[in-house]
Amino acid sequence: MNISDLTGDDLVRVLATLANPHRLRVIAALTAERYYVSQLARELDISRALLQVHLRKLEAAGLVSADIEVSEDGKAMKFYDVTPFALQLTPQTIRSAVRTLRVDRDLDVEARR
Repeated sequence: MNISDLTGDDLVRVLATLANPHRLRVIAALTAERYYVSQLARELDISRALLQVHLRKLEAAGLVSADIEVSEDGKAMKFYDVTPFALQLTPQTIRSAVRTLRVDRDLDVEARR
């Protein structure tokens, strides 16, 4: 993901997603290695349910990706990785993104989360 490829709506979604300390911790942990959900929840000392919420938001924003693998005992395990991204936020990138920004109440609500 490159910031110049993002629409205004995408930029708002990515920035809103990153504006959460739990999600920043998830990205930091996944930068070191890939984890399956239970393992990552233990590493971050948060509940699996809360972690799932944050992982869904990170995945929807294109910041993490997931692969399901089957363990030797037949158990399906969902592994997460960071999706490579580079965001250099400048006044010019904001100006370009604003040109494609939709006026949408849903985006305003999402940005406040």
